[in-house]
Amino acid sequence: MLKELLKPDIQDLIAIRNWTALREVLSSWSAPEIADLLLDLEPGDRVLLFKSLDRDLSSELFSYMETDDQDALLEVLTNHETRELLSALSPDDRTTLLEELPAEITQRLLSLLSPEDLKEARFLLGYPEQSIGRLMTVDFLSVRAEWSVSEGLSYIRTHGKKSESINRIYITDSRGCLQDDIPLRSFIFADPDAKISSLMDGSVVSLSAFEDQEAAVQVMEKYDISELPVIDSAGVLIGIVTFDDVMDIQEEEATEDFQKFGGMEALEKPYDATALIAMVKKRAGWLILLFLGEMLTATALAYFEQELDKAVILSLFLPLIISSGGNSGSQAATLIVRALSINEIGLKDWWFVLQREFFSGLLLGLILGCIGFFRIMLWSMATGIYGDQAIHIGLTIGTSLIGVVMWGTLSGSMLPLLMKKLGFDPATSSAPFVATLVDVTGIIIYFSAALWFLRGTLL
Repeated sequence: MLKELLKPDIQDLIAIRNWTALREVLSSWSAPEIADLLLDLEPGDRVLLFKSLDRDLSSELFSYMETDDQDALLEVLTNHETRELLSALSPDDRTTLLEELPAEITQRLLSLLSPEDLKEARFLLGYPEQSIGRLMTVDFLSVRAEWSVSEGLSYIRTHGKKSESINRIYITDSRGCLQDDIPLRSFIFADPDAKISSLMDGSVVSLSAFEDQEAAVQVMEKYDISELPVIDSAGVLIGIVTFDDVMDIQEEEATEDFQKFGGMEALEKPYDATALIAMVKKRAGWLILLFLGEMLTATALAYFEQELDKAVILSLFLPLIISSGGNSGSQAATLIVRALSINEIGLKDWWFVLQREFFSGLLLGLILGCIGFFRIMLWSMATGIYGDQAIHIGLTIGTSLIGVVMWGTLSGSMLPLLMKKLGFDPATSSAPFVATLVDVTGIIIYFSAALWFLRGTLL
């Protein structure tokens, strides 16, 4: 709250160009808080404030900004300022910036890098998109197993400032191959004269630089660790992936899954940064597909037109039947997609899922079916609206609900597994898609039950 009150004073300091006082005010602010402040300023003031900060703070602040804001800022910085900014960024943040900016801007930035930074950037950009190699940083510490603990600690003191993290110390052999990792705590409390090899337990968990970035999210969650070593095909330690970068990937993946599950293509940029035409393109394809699917509903209704003419009362319960099936299918699809994404289940578990969802659908259908049946009976006794056919109508509604809910549950659970088997993202088996599928089949189930129970009476 205090910082909100200080914003007008900060704008006054910018207006009078009092950079010394401004740096003092912002000295107690964190980089994310200053990033929020920047977004509230006019573009010209935003640049002036950014330039007034010291190099370390400005580079940290830059890494918290959205890509579009980074791009706009780079356009007004001089080549010298840009070169200093890029040099101060961590390798993984620099790689993320370079791969998200337009190609012509990326080429300009690469030309400004020092030979060492340029080599590092090209090394990281050489890995496939969405691979761990793009995500890792090459600023890490490694020591040799044959060193003493004292020698290792001395090396850490000398080189630790350049490392992105020293929570875990990596042990390599003479060829640079990863042998183990040890918590810094173990180093601190170990006998200084003991060999580092005596601290090793061989339980290191590592990732290949060519694995998908989602693998880092899964491994960190499984082993509850904050950083992971990255190796090449020969087992050589080439970088590390840290928790903050993995959290960004997890957020991106979750956002993408949510958007796909809502029945649209995933946005490549934040909502407020996506152009209107791009937004329409992302949503139109799925809407057209779902619309065409719903046209099959009209076709199914036309097939049972004669039954509807004879028993108009059946149309009153049609929304109830198909919505129950769609809801049960959406529930099942949501559960299975989430379970697949966090590796609670896999394709090999399809039979277990099928049995579980069959009985779940049966029980849920019985619950709704009983409610539907007794609703018909109670309403008939109260008003006499259904006449002598109340029991038959009640059985039609109850049986239809059991069948539709069971079918919706089975469809919603099996479709994500089928999509994954075919190599597609299970999230594309979205709730609207499942609901559309169940709408069509729900009509068939409903009128089939009606023909069975009402033939010779209303039909």
